[in-house]
Amino acid sequence: MMCESVTATLVRLVQAAFLVLLVSLTSLIPARAGDLSAFTDAQLIAGFRKTVFGAEFGSAQYERIVKKFAGPVRMRVVDYSGTNRHRQISAFVASLHSKVDGLDIRIVNSKARANFTLYVVDRASYLATVQSNVLGLHSGAAPGQCLVRLVPSASSIGSSTAVIVADEGESEFRRCMVEEILQGLGPMNDNSSLTYSVFNDSSKHADFMPFDRAIVSMLYDRRIRPGMNVREAEAVLPDVIADVRKRIR
Repeated sequence: MMCESVTATLVRLVQAAFLVLLVSLTSLIPARAGDLSAFTDAQLIAGFRKTVFGAEFGSAQYERIVKKFAGPVRMRVVDYSGTNRHRQISAFVASLHSKVDGLDIRIVNSKARANFTLYVVDRASYLATVQSNVLGLHSGAAPGQCLVRLVPSASSIGSSTAVIVADEGESEFRRCMVEEILQGLGPMNDNSSLTYSVFNDSSKHADFMPFDRAIVSMLYDRRIRPGMNVREAEAVLPDVIADVRKRIR
């Protein structure tokens, strides 16, 4: 009887320890909670600094300032792929318009009205499209699985051009679509420490994560102006974050 009692006690202790471990591990994965309250203000400010003040492509001077569209964003979708991705892209762009205060973004058919062009291609056409429409004919190999390039106008974004691949599976297409459209709005830099974000080439996220929604919402708050440096932006970010938290649950 004593042996059985000791065994039962050990089993309960192991079960309790496992439960504590499971709760602890869950608390370390804020992205799965889908809740912005999992992130502190300091984490959001650090994420803003890592994504907004930097760029995979661009001049060093342009990397040190806030990059955003100063007015409406009008996106033209040019689909050269063998699949029709327009409905998926339209749905995502519409979600941005409704989820990010201060961001006026819509899809248009007119080339003259567009300041953001999104090329959708099959992998076989990726290099040629990048060379012809983004980086130039003598640019050599096209970097990355998909890309976006910003062209500055004064301190704001004058235009953005992105190329995404449509024929390498649904997950890869959606990840490219979400990342390149968001980066084309200003948060140009990837950072490997942002495990809960699409702004990380090593992550598997393919959705508009709460953390990413906060970063873009912070960027398009009226108090964050194009051309601001790190010090100027971080002076107002605590107030901006307080308002963003009220909108993102």
